[in-house]
Amino acid sequence: MAKPQIRTGQGDVKLTREEFERRLGERFYDPLFDDVRPQIDDATDPAWVSYDKYHKSPRTKRAGADFADPDFELPIEWLATRAAIKQAEKRQKDPKSPSRLLLICASPRSDQTCPGEMSKTFRLVQMAKREIAKNKKLEIDVLDLSHITSEYGKHIHPCKACVATAMPLCHWPCSCYPNHALGQVNDWMAELYPRWIAAHGVMIVTPVHWYQAPSVLKLMMDRLVCADGGNPDPTSTHGKKPKLAKALEIKGWDYPRHLAGRAFSVIVHGDTEGTDIVRRSLTDWLLDLQLIEAGAMDRYIGYYGPYATSHKALDKDKAIQQETKNAARTLVEAVALLRKGKLPQPGRNIEDPRPK
Repeated sequence: MAKPQIRTGQGDVKLTREEFERRLGERFYDPLFDDVRPQIDDATDPAWVSYDKYHKSPRTKRAGADFADPDFELPIEWLATRAAIKQAEKRQKDPKSPSRLLLICASPRSDQTCPGEMSKTFRLVQMAKREIAKNKKLEIDVLDLSHITSEYGKHIHPCKACVATAMPLCHWPCSCYPNHALGQVNDWMAELYPRWIAAHGVMIVTPVHWYQAPSVLKLMMDRLVCADGGNPDPTSTHGKKPKLAKALEIKGWDYPRHLAGRAFSVIVHGDTEGTDIVRRSLTDWLLDLQLIEAGAMDRYIGYYGPYATSHKALDKDKAIQQETKNAARTLVEAVALLRKGKLPQPGRNIEDPRPK
């Protein structure tokens, strides 16, 4: 097979010092900062050097014996996330540990920011939580993705699509962030990877936004690509070296499924169109990650009714309230059977001829 060519030529995006200072200054727009402008100006010089010299990972540590190149320097943040994942995985696989369910509220709407009102999604998640909590032996982890829109400095940065250059260039966990040179910090995924790993079951409750999953959910989905075949050893590609990654993939890659074997449930709600589209796409995505389906449904709440009264529509819709509780109970039962080895998984041990 011919050696793959690395294609470049999208153009330079390097900022001038003037433009860099302007953008950095936007962080300190409030007049409250006026009295400390000299100190801000003093900090601008090292900030420019960090950007200009591309100090993506200014604090690193020797990888150690667990890696292909023990002497390669890895970011301390990546090593910390890896350690958290290892700890969560050990606990998740311990047959004596309590079953843990990850409940995901996938709406960006929150009464703590511009909308001024909680989402119906949040209410459905709380219904599911109360139903699951009836089993005192279970652990429940509620992940509210609206914190991205309402909490200071909390981000899920976009996926950079390293996997499309070569699968081994996509590291598990993601090593694209933090990028201190570009100010891409406070990446929430460093916390979310261990939370996914710790779960035995996952329930996603989401609204429909323009026939698609909400942007906060899609950000997390994209950043979970590294769980589907990602490279657990960044030293094998010397960080982000496309040539080395392409050579590894051409040689043969085993596409490790880091989240395989967990149960999942999906609840999609909308008010006009698109619930079936989102349900199918989420279900297909989770099945591709080799999770095990324990139920998926899509429903309309207040079909074509006013937005202003949609919460009242949910109040009246006793059926979807009960269906949400039923979905939670079904997931609990599936997890119990799964951990006992009694949940049928036809084809699980059959080799996949198309693992990509």
